[in-house]
Amino acid sequence: MAGLVVSGTQVSYIGQDCREIPEHLGRDCGHFAKRLDLSFNLLRSLEGLSAFESLEELILDNNLLGNDLVLPGLPRLHTLTLNKNQCCHITDLECLLDHLAEVTPALEYLSLLGNVACPNELISLEKDEEDYKRYRCFVLHKLPNLKFLDARKVTKQEREEALVRGAFMKVVKPKASSDSVATSPECHYTPLPSASRELTSHRGVLGKCRYIYYGKNSEGNRFIRDDQL
Repeated sequence: MAGLVVSGTQVSYIGQDCREIPEHLGRDCGHFAKRLDLSFNLLRSLEGLSAFESLEELILDNNLLGNDLVLPGLPRLHTLTLNKNQCCHITDLECLLDHLAEVTPALEYLSLLGNVACPNELISLEKDEEDYKRYRCFVLHKLPNLKFLDARKVTKQEREEALVRGAFMKVVKPKASSDSVATSPECHYTPLPSASRELTSHRGVLGKCRYIYYGKNSEGNRFIRDDQL
């Protein structure tokens, strides 16, 4: 069978450009497979995984999976990687984690690298290390039994922080309605108070701004004297 590699209880079906899991794969291998690698395909659906009842490891990297991802109940699954499902994007982190908590109760290793739901400061200029820390805290709040998240071991400190703060680490991005954009194209957001938005009025700006400088962006500022401001 072209593209199929079987070694003991490990089954690989990599780079076959399949959009769904072939029926023959579950029929021939589902009863014994403990590790299944379906990476580098074009999967949009995971229908057919129910044939793999004894699955312990599932590799789904580089597919086309999105927020509508649905896994069957896999009670023995301890490892799941969903790295770089970039075409459709896995963006709804909370929905995914709630689903995994329900269908994969034994999950210990999860990797979501390369998806929008996983902040990456090397790819997105809008993200930084603090975004990734908040992401880890929220994931561990939802899946407290994880031992590894992405490529990093879960620490005792992270686990304790997730218990205390994890519920508050969800990042919510408001969506601009098409109506408001259409009716008010010139209305731009500004963090400045309303009394300080005019170029000629600067009173009270310093006292009202909430930006806190941590010294990460421009260390040269420390050489500016008061009389130069």
